[in-house]
Amino acid sequence: MTAEAPDRSPDRLATDCSKCAALCCLALAFDKGKDFAFDKNPGEPCRNLKGHLCSIHDSLTDKGFKGCVAYDCLGAGNRVVQEVFGGRSWQKDPMLTRPMMEAFSGMREVHKRIDLLRAAEALPLSKQHDQTRREYLARLEQYTWSGQELNDFEVGLALEIDLFFHGLRGYVSR
Repeated sequence: MTAEAPDRSPDRLATDCSKCAALCCLALAFDKGKDFAFDKNPGEPCRNLKGHLCSIHDSLTDKGFKGCVAYDCLGAGNRVVQEVFGGRSWQKDPMLTRPMMEAFSGMREVHKRIDLLRAAEALPLSKQHDQTRREYLARLEQYTWSGQELNDFEVGLALEIDLFFHGLRGYVSR
């Protein structure tokens, strides 16, 4: 990770599909059922995708895609396209398909941890636990990620953060 100037605005978890390359429509799989009208394999572009836009976006629920309506990548897609790939797209450069899918998977994990670390602020944490929480949050939010760092995230920093969360279980009422 390389340091970048702290920038809380815009919010890292704000999804902006206009700055993405439809990574969710490419990378994610779904099964035909109550939330999706057909099966789709990971790495297979959704058949409703036209360029970087959904051709049925305004009628997703009516056409059987409640799962698409409910899905939010928490800004992982736009961050991957803009930060990791400098605005490039798998559609214009097919060689980027696999690396972009892998980076999207990793960034989704980063953003899940950011979301959880933010939510943990509501807990009555000790001063030490809150300081650790804020340090992890700053590391995740204030760095520019590379594809390789995102690939390594789950076996390194993500595990460390998950262990931190495990230690917080006493703060959560049952």
